[in-house]
Amino acid sequence: MNATLRAGGLAVLAVAVWFLCRYANEPHSVRGLETPATEFSAVRANNTLARILGAERPHPAGTEENARVRARIVKEFASLGIEAKPYRAMGCNYGQRYGAIQCATVTDLIAEVKKGEGKAIVLLAHYDSVPAGPGAADDGSGVVSVLETVRALKARGNPGRHPILAVITDGEEYGLLGAASFLHDPKLKARVGAVVNVEARGNRGPSLLFQTSDGNAPLIDLYAKNAKRYSTSSLFVEIYKRLPNDTDLTLFIRDGIPSFNFAFSENVAHYHTPLDTRANLSRATLQNQGENMLDTVSGLQQVSFPALKGGNAVYLSILGMVLPRMPQWWALPLALLLFVALAFASYIARERKMRWDQAFLSFAMPPVFLIGCGLAGWGLYTITQIVSSMPDPTYAYPVTFRVALSFAIAGLTLAVSSMAPPHGLARGAWLWLAGLGILTAAFLPGISPYFLIPCLIAAILLLLAARSRNRWLGRFGQLSLLIAATLNLVIWFALVAAGESLMGLKLHPLFTIPAALGLVAVVPLAAIEPLSRRARRLFVSLCFVIAVVAAAAAGLIPSYSEVAPQRLNLNYVEDHVRNRAIWAADAGAPLPDALRSAASFSATPEQAFPVAFQKAYVAPAGKFELEPPTATVNATPKNRVTLTLHGSERAQQMFLVIPKEAGLKTVGIGSWNIPIKRTDFNSGNTIIGCLTEDCRNIAVTLDIAPEKPFDVLFGERRFGLPGDGKKLLDARPDTAVPSQLGDGTVLVSKVRVAG
Repeated sequence: MNATLRAGGLAVLAVAVWFLCRYANEPHSVRGLETPATEFSAVRANNTLARILGAERPHPAGTEENARVRARIVKEFASLGIEAKPYRAMGCNYGQRYGAIQCATVTDLIAEVKKGEGKAIVLLAHYDSVPAGPGAADDGSGVVSVLETVRALKARGNPGRHPILAVITDGEEYGLLGAASFLHDPKLKARVGAVVNVEARGNRGPSLLFQTSDGNAPLIDLYAKNAKRYSTSSLFVEIYKRLPNDTDLTLFIRDGIPSFNFAFSENVAHYHTPLDTRANLSRATLQNQGENMLDTVSGLQQVSFPALKGGNAVYLSILGMVLPRMPQWWALPLALLLFVALAFASYIARERKMRWDQAFLSFAMPPVFLIGCGLAGWGLYTITQIVSSMPDPTYAYPVTFRVALSFAIAGLTLAVSSMAPPHGLARGAWLWLAGLGILTAAFLPGISPYFLIPCLIAAILLLLAARSRNRWLGRFGQLSLLIAATLNLVIWFALVAAGESLMGLKLHPLFTIPAALGLVAVVPLAAIEPLSRRARRLFVSLCFVIAVVAAAAAGLIPSYSEVAPQRLNLNYVEDHVRNRAIWAADAGAPLPDALRSAASFSATPEQAFPVAFQKAYVAPAGKFELEPPTATVNATPKNRVTLTLHGSERAQQMFLVIPKEAGLKTVGIGSWNIPIKRTDFNSGNTIIGCLTEDCRNIAVTLDIAPEKPFDVLFGERRFGLPGDGKKLLDARPDTAVPSQLGDGTVLVSKVRVAG
């Protein structure tokens, strides 16, 4: 075969595999109104979502719109012949990582889908939204997935051995508060046997099984047996353990309850913004999410709850069609066996003794390639950032930068193919992959299937090819290398596609490193019939030139658009402690020129108010216009202080900041008594937030051990800006939107507490 054709064919193979993974990763099926009553229909669910959301307004916990959405959900359950009972209580959650206690009065809905004795299967979703968005995907999609699942189960006659509860929680967005209040009630908690939760972090993409309870081997087997298409990996579990994100299910998992967590996460640009609307929610994604819930619940109905607990598994779905898995304890022995098998295959397949420098370069190729791809991504992204002057220049339009990364990786693939003879490169590639399989099996077992599965196939094929004619470089040997390399490409390029859709190209290592791990087994195939030195240098140089030009061009394209806008909250702050009134604009990216023209914002960002988790550009706002909140202190008995906050009639949230020197031991709010634990992440102040309107006159009891008098900062937050803020709202461009808590008015004061 001509060397140019071989190189071109391998390039086409890599591109085709990437497109295949992108296509296979996405759900495509949407079932309509003609769908049998016993099955899930995204069209029916979407129609239900339209009725529940109404005008699609934000409906955070404690608001009037929240109550209206709740009433509509109750009506939908009633139309199915099921009573959804409200459960109103205070919920609190202590995030030790951030030293923050979040509380609110929330109203969950609890519906007896199927009555019976014993523990129940819980269908879990939340109905509240963030203040900035209407929550069609997060988590209106979850609510209608539960409702459509309930309708299908009733049509089937509710077969199976367990009772079923639908629990639609409130206050998830304020810190899992509905789930906390549910589990705080011993009688409700005792009813739970297993949980299926549905969530969202975007509005399209596959419904991922991204988290389970510990001891998940039986759960994965159940999923594999019942799901229509697979989208999961034990890698997701490894990653999620290390992220600060949580869902309602986190609290159920902490209590050792067998649990499944499904979510879709593509198009994060719309997440927690006004763009989280029903029109932007993928119907195919809703279909996939709903089928996962219905199929998983149907599977749970056939097993006993004790049978759901076992050892952990490692697993990986491939193209949505197969789900190879094994007990976690198998991973390390298998990895060692595969390394020995590949080492033996490479030994008996050797054609001639390589020089020491060739042997060294053979084994140096994989790390050189991986490091080179990582550095190329960093360098190209730096070029794009310099040209654009933006922290995330590819946020709205990633295609040009994707081209830059692709050409850089292609150039490096061709460059390292000349480092050593082809049989040496093949030996180095597969022994490195097998060696990484050993390391991950020992220390990060959830990642190990990405190495073990292709190495297993490679070991079988390369052992067979080792004694064939011309060994690895003969026809059968090359075919074996190609099959093994293609499977390796499929596995790693699926992660490339998923990584980009989850986080964008800002985290370019999620693109470059998995791509390099996928292509490392292709390098020996390119070396079998190498290009001439001159042609190789020409093609490598051309690839890098295109990569640099594309990176620079990506920097000239706008970073934000109306479809993928900048997240930009505006706040009005009256700080009676620092004696200033200011406007504050989030500093996640440079301020748009129109906003800088509307007020004299600072050149550098700062913390605008005590409970701001993101720095902001600030501008003077003139004189105080609003009455500050007040607080009364009752310090009896000694070392116990009760602070009663008094907010205005417009206060939606209240907060306190207890300084480290208070020696805070416990916090009491309502029926909750929360012990304070210091960690490496949380060694300073403690923030307490009471996040619904009934908190305007909340009493908080503090058990303290202070050495001297101290000040407690406190305040209130209102949704929206005062009248003068209209000039800023008008100046915020269409390529910027509020997110999370949205725009607000913050009033800050302090009170002295005697030591």
